[in-house]
Amino acid sequence: MPANLRQITPDDLLPDVAFAKVRAERRADLLPTKKKRRIDLGPVCTVYFECYETMLFQIQEMLLIERGGAEQVADELAAYNPMIPDGSELVATIMFEIDEPVRREATLRRLGGVEDHFFLQVGDDKVAAIPEGDVERTRDDGKTSSVHFMHFPLKAEQIAAFNNPAVTILVGCDHEHYAHMALLSPASRLELSRDFQEI
Repeated sequence: MPANLRQITPDDLLPDVAFAKVRAERRADLLPTKKKRRIDLGPVCTVYFECYETMLFQIQEMLLIERGGAEQVADELAAYNPMIPDGSELVATIMFEIDEPVRREATLRRLGGVEDHFFLQVGDDKVAAIPEGDVERTRDDGKTSSVHFMHFPLKAEQIAAFNNPAVTILVGCDHEHYAHMALLSPASRLELSRDFQEI
């Protein structure tokens, strides 16, 4: 199936009882994939590149924990299907992970508008990330959310460059109070290249 047509449907989901039996095994099976899709960006930010498998597991987890029935299934599909790459993009959940509440509050207050400052650097090309949906992630008081959902749309030539080991690929943030970049390892690049369809 072409990557841009791959979406999770109710037929892909196990009943809660069945999922509970294989939950630990599926989590363990997914761990190597998630490890290659996790990029530390600076000291308190982590970029989790999503895919069909990570979103399928997330939906099953939400259904198992919340037990909301058919109505919840529809809500979870609507929320998480847009986070599956469409074949010409990477999609990420980006989290500012700070355990200490006072420091977390202070940091997030300094990072208003950060959702407009994430990017991929593909060789010489800077690809600006686009926030998912129309939800404002920065409040009126200037405090940003600790979680952001971002799309990184790539052109065909950028995808070709992404698959060229000689081209350097980085993920970054250029917010004035959080300017950091991280190099994608060969293992991460190989894993993320699965998200691109042939163009």
